[in-house]
Amino acid sequence: MGDPKKTKKQYQTPRKPHDKERLGTEKVIVKKYGLKNKRELWKFETILRKKRENARKLLALPLEERLRREQELVGSLARLGLLTGNATLDDVLTLTTESILERRLQTIVLRKGLANTATQARQFVVHGHIAVEGKRVTAPSFLVLADQENKIKYYGKPMEVQAKMVKETKKAFEDVVPKGAAAKPEEKVPKAAEEKKEEVKEAEKKAKVEAPVEETKTEKKEEAAEKKPKAVEEKKEEKPAVEEAKTEAETPAKEEKKKEVKADE
Repeated sequence: MGDPKKTKKQYQTPRKPHDKERLGTEKVIVKKYGLKNKRELWKFETILRKKRENARKLLALPLEERLRREQELVGSLARLGLLTGNATLDDVLTLTTESILERRLQTIVLRKGLANTATQARQFVVHGHIAVEGKRVTAPSFLVLADQENKIKYYGKPMEVQAKMVKETKKAFEDVVPKGAAAKPEEKVPKAAEEKKEEVKEAEKKAKVEAPVEETKTEKKEEAAEKKPKAVEEKKEEKPAVEEAKTEAETPAKEEKKKEVKADE
């Protein structure tokens, strides 16, 4: 039987581990379907690879045996919801990895609207909140049959999934409320908006009060600048007037002195 701790490897690793194109596609698929790691992706690639190998082997068999085994192969894929009952071996060869990933329980929970994101869907499944046909299933990689798809519901009490926040309200909330602040946008946004409006009003009032004060200061400076040249001109005009008065006062005194000098002679 073998040691149960050392189970057989369930996937095949890629031949070229450092292929740039393959690494890019795998990264996109892992993010899209919320896979834990690339090993989950390789498991489903291995399952699909085996189905294709069986289809190619059937093409080499005699007609009667091929038709019988072809129905078995197509029927097994039809039960998983990958093909219809009228499909052929060519349809099996056209299957892609994403077609089988769409049948995982995690993906179907997301498609049915029971979760908002792939990671949230995985969380609900792992925590035991999802049931298939009334039975709890905790494996996100569980392949859901076509008959079981409509029987996927919440286990016990239904989960309350909040609707996604609109981008505009989210941006407004991030602009007003700092990161890490635990508060509801409905409570914080209007208060902050009102505070901003009050600040703007106060700033406008201050600007109106300060504006006339500054105008009066500038007017006084202009008046002082105009008075200075006038005072200088007045002083210049006073100087010749004083000189004239001095000359007028000196002339009679000089004449009297001259008369006295003549009389002495």
